[in-house]
Amino acid sequence: MVAIAQIAETRSLLYNISWQTFKTMLAEMGTERSYRLAYDNGTVEIMTPLILHENSNRLIEGFVFVLCEELGLEIKRSGSLTLTRDDLKRGAEPDSSYYIQNEALVRNKENIDLAIDPPPDLVLEVEYSRSAIDKLKLYAAMGVPEFWRYNGSTLRIYTLVEGQYSEAEISLTFAPVPVREIPQFLVAAKQNGEVSTTRAFRAWVRDKIATVQ
Repeated sequence: MVAIAQIAETRSLLYNISWQTFKTMLAEMGTERSYRLAYDNGTVEIMTPLILHENSNRLIEGFVFVLCEELGLEIKRSGSLTLTRDDLKRGAEPDSSYYIQNEALVRNKENIDLAIDPPPDLVLEVEYSRSAIDKLKLYAAMGVPEFWRYNGSTLRIYTLVEGQYSEAEISLTFAPVPVREIPQFLVAAKQNGEVSTTRAFRAWVRDKIATVQ
């Protein structure tokens, strides 16, 4: 029997697009859409997430919320917030983004402007297929302190050090918990269901926290 790989997302590219044209595209397309855009150096990438991609994204988002609850951290979930910087001429819409350390600064804001507001403290990209745009350079340029990348099997953690990302074993945000082990719970959810797996994840987080106290 030949195994058929599941398609998790599709990616389309547009070249030689000006920054102003990209900004116009964002304005005309609006926010009520399923696909996500990224822009760097004249290239626009249009990513359309399918169910496998979105399921991984939503599960990880739920686990991030559990981590914040158990560690007593406030959180503002900003989803696929459109991040643009006119001075950098770069833009992206991550799968998920979160304000945690800087949550109080944006708590009551309905619109976030990176010209005056801090970037999210944590950004997640689910990439079953590799993006044509270098997200490490893009989010580092925007000053995002922590970047998670999940490729369907491995969760990689990158932390910002002197303007560049360095791959790390430990999350800056959730230091007591080895979050790189999260993929085991994504696998478990397919067998046990999301609610049961979230309960198991919460118990696991509490155990990890208890061992360092």
